[in-house]
Amino acid sequence: EGVFVDIITVNGLSKEYKSVKRDSGFKNALKSFIKREYRIVKAVDDISFKIKKGEIVGYIGPNGAGKSTTIKMLCGILAPDKGEINILGMNPVDDRIKYVKEIGVVFGQKSQLWWDIPAEDSFDLLKDIYKIPDEEYEKNKKELVEMLHLEEIIKSPVRQLSLGERMKCELVASLLHSPKILFLDEPTIGLDAVSKVIVRDFIKKINKERKVTVILTTHDMADIESLTDRLIVIGHGHKLYDGSVRELKEKYSNEKIVEIIYENMKKIPKIDNTEIISNGNGIIRIKIDTKKLTVSDITYKYSEVCEIKDINVIVSSIDEIIYKLYTEFQI
Repeated sequence: EGVFVDIITVNGLSKEYKSVKRDSGFKNALKSFIKREYRIVKAVDDISFKIKKGEIVGYIGPNGAGKSTTIKMLCGILAPDKGEINILGMNPVDDRIKYVKEIGVVFGQKSQLWWDIPAEDSFDLLKDIYKIPDEEYEKNKKELVEMLHLEEIIKSPVRQLSLGERMKCELVASLLHSPKILFLDEPTIGLDAVSKVIVRDFIKKINKERKVTVILTTHDMADIESLTDRLIVIGHGHKLYDGSVRELKEKYSNEKIVEIIYENMKKIPKIDNTEIISNGNGIIRIKIDTKKLTVSDITYKYSEVCEIKDINVIVSSIDEIIYKLYTEFQI
């Protein structure tokens, strides 16, 4: 441990699928039944990246972009058609038995807990599967259960648990064997607001205290805002962006809306690179191009023509920014 600065290295990763070509209509359906035509779908196409120990990386993209396929290759579930994966000095497929002991996986849609028995019994089974020493297992179980306040919940059969309770138990199950890397695929999907916050806080804590490296796929942009500063964005199997959330915002969010609450407006000043969105009841909203103007410029101009009571600045949400990025690449 500590030898690897980049503990995950992915080079030229590619994965293709054969998909049956089908046109609509009964005639075409019959034709395809007799003679099947296939098309090649490039789920992942020449993707490369490196991830350092202790990073939390958001791996995002629209449905069908290739996120889950990439995660499955990183976990060793799927073998790539081309390219190399080196994680902790291992190949996930070739070194599978040794490798799975170093990773934890939570798929929001699939459970690793046995449905009809209490979560605690599932934990005991996982202890045997991973051959976790007694002392390490008891220490980890106690610590993780306390962090998520699951002392009573783990005594109930999994089928009786709410989605939020089950997801917390899934997180415990994935960390009992002290993995160095945690793969999270939609960990907050379907959770209520309170459960989402608890799960996010837990992930941050595990990352900080145990230095667990986290790779997160999600459609919930609040997960991204809350958990990570680095984003890898993919679409149609290609890597579109790899960098910080802040840089992405700076690149794709050159618009702000300035809301001025005023009294005694003499006249609306004419200012280049601005657009008035609405004006009424003592509130004016102005869209500005932040590459050409600052909020201070607007405030100064309006202070000359009215009495300013308050100012609010509304910036683009990460959802809007990601949408702009997809639009640029015509996804």
